[in-house]
Amino acid sequence: MATMADVARMAGVSTATVSHVLNGTRPVRASTREQVLSAVAATHYTPNTVARSLATARTTTMGLVLSAISNPYFGELLSAAESAAAAAGYTLLLVDPHEDPDYELTVVTRLHHHRVDGVVLAPSARPDDTLAYLARHQVPTVLLDRLIDAGHDQVGPENRASTAGLTGHLADHGHTRIGLVAGLEGLSTTTERREGYRDALLSRGLPVDPELEVGGASETVAARRATHRLVALDDRPTAIVAANNSMTIGVMQALRDAGLEVPRDVAVAAFDDFAWADLFAPRLTVAAQPFDEIATTAVRLLLDRIAEPDAPPTTRRLLPRLVVRESCGCPGST
Repeated sequence: MATMADVARMAGVSTATVSHVLNGTRPVRASTREQVLSAVAATHYTPNTVARSLATARTTTMGLVLSAISNPYFGELLSAAESAAAAAGYTLLLVDPHEDPDYELTVVTRLHHHRVDGVVLAPSARPDDTLAYLARHQVPTVLLDRLIDAGHDQVGPENRASTAGLTGHLADHGHTRIGLVAGLEGLSTTTERREGYRDALLSRGLPVDPELEVGGASETVAARRATHRLVALDDRPTAIVAANNSMTIGVMQALRDAGLEVPRDVAVAAFDDFAWADLFAPRLTVAAQPFDEIATTAVRLLLDRIAEPDAPPTTRRLLPRLVVRESCGCPGST
């Protein structure tokens, strides 16, 4: 097996220069860098990543803590984050805390013990212990999707105005009884989307009716049960907003169970786009999140935090795009 000394001999440089090229610890002339990289390729040299991590206090790994990986939205985030991390020379270690705050702390502790350079975290509904652990151990951290005032870098969608726009679109097409299937209680996304739903009703002089707001726990089965409750009302809604894409599937299943046709009997609009949203019959009207930009921004913020631990925290809100299709009763524009 080739050693660093072998690379140095072939490149005609010192082992220190080889180390600087491979670890980026000191500027090296472009011509020398090319000599070293050519020698690395020719000798098939594989750096000792364990030794390098001990020398630099870095492992070029980052943790991604993401619940509900089966949710298509989070799957898209994962794919984009992995690509962004790989482009920066990092390996992504993925863990799923299953929306359990206690297990969230457990998996974050494990990542810390594996000496990740930083963590991207989509926090649970009760993340206080996890955030306290990360702060106590000074682990570079970026919050993803679910944003809170926690003194950390964070990036996610703008939820309130986007949900107001989605709800308002239904109201502007004549619906006065609009139901909401909301997400898991305690999540910032759930609170903000509920606020946006209410904003749209109030701004148009429509009443906020508590029986039209049901909890779908951010997943399909609970959303299906919640939608059954909505359509069983004596004065059932003529339109429904589903607050994420997993719940959208449950909403559509429940409407089918009840023999209701979309949009003839009930219009539907959803927060989150996903690959097969335009394969539904009818095609779904959605607020489409810029998931690729959200994920790549999270990785970029984490790399910046690793490089500058004392920089002030920053929050980025990225605006979803209203995509009008047929499920709201419109002819559709995409």
